[in-house]
Amino acid sequence: MEQLKDNYNGALQTPIGSGFDAFSTAAEVIDGIDLTGKMAIVTGGYAGIGLETVKTLVSAGAKVIVPARDINKAIKNLDGVKNVVIKAMNLMDPASIDQFSAEIVAQGAHLHLLINNAGIMWVPLKRDSLGYESQLSTNHLGHFRLTARLWPLLKRANGARVVNVSSFGHQIAPFNFDDPNFEHREYETLTGYGQSKTANNLFAVELDHRGKAFGVRAYSLHPGSVNDTDLGRVAPIELFKQMGTHDADGNLKPEVAATLKTIPQGAATSVWCATSAQLNNIGGVYCENADIAELDLGHIKHKYHEPLSLRGVQPYSVDAENAKKLWTLSEDMTGVKFAVN
Repeated sequence: MEQLKDNYNGALQTPIGSGFDAFSTAAEVIDGIDLTGKMAIVTGGYAGIGLETVKTLVSAGAKVIVPARDINKAIKNLDGVKNVVIKAMNLMDPASIDQFSAEIVAQGAHLHLLINNAGIMWVPLKRDSLGYESQLSTNHLGHFRLTARLWPLLKRANGARVVNVSSFGHQIAPFNFDDPNFEHREYETLTGYGQSKTANNLFAVELDHRGKAFGVRAYSLHPGSVNDTDLGRVAPIELFKQMGTHDADGNLKPEVAATLKTIPQGAATSVWCATSAQLNNIGGVYCENADIAELDLGHIKHKYHEPLSLRGVQPYSVDAENAKKLWTLSEDMTGVKFAVN
């Protein structure tokens, strides 16, 4: 049997020519794939690209569980979508994650796909019940805890995938191991977001390293710059103006809008990571545009008003030592020993 390789230090960060591109849709990516009998969990699966991901997986035959912080919104948005179960869970509340996971594990099923899609961005400083900064708590620590609690079901599937929806935003900041919760430095919301997305990437690298022997592969991804999602709902318009995406009146520039992805296009990479046979022997990689991203060694020119230029993965977010260090820190911060055995 071929020895499965790690993506430590970006060793596997090379596009494979998947046949898809930035404008491929989730429906195109899932075409011909049968998920009958498969179980999936999609956090944040009731809005934006998460909702599209759920609909796409269901269309291929999967049964999907959607943990929801806002049950009423989830019921409304998922109305009419078959084979979906909605259960209460809040990623910033460890007790609710434990309760949700315990109920799922007690059912004794297999979990084939865990898509850690939920996330927050551009929020003012807020802390969870343990004192942890909210973007780190929601985007990484909550998902780390959830994945750890669901590990028995992932292992039992004999071929599972964990998909962390990250972002090009990981390029904003590496993970600050000295002060992850902004206790000794001024809070900058985008820096907090950036380090939480870097954490998504590092978690995928290390989870894949530890999980591949048990048939569990992990991935992280940038969905692209997507129009009409909930992610920027609390962002001050001045930030968008500074980035060059909006005009002086706060309106999205037409030339920028023309390059943004639709929600079906934004969900494509999540679905590709979760289902593509092209990734059967590859894991731990950061993906974009339904393909593996290239390592960003400074040769890519990024322009925020040209969303398609926002590509590549920073070496610090696939670094082996950082990945191991984050795993240990995440166990310490959550109090959850994530023993992969």
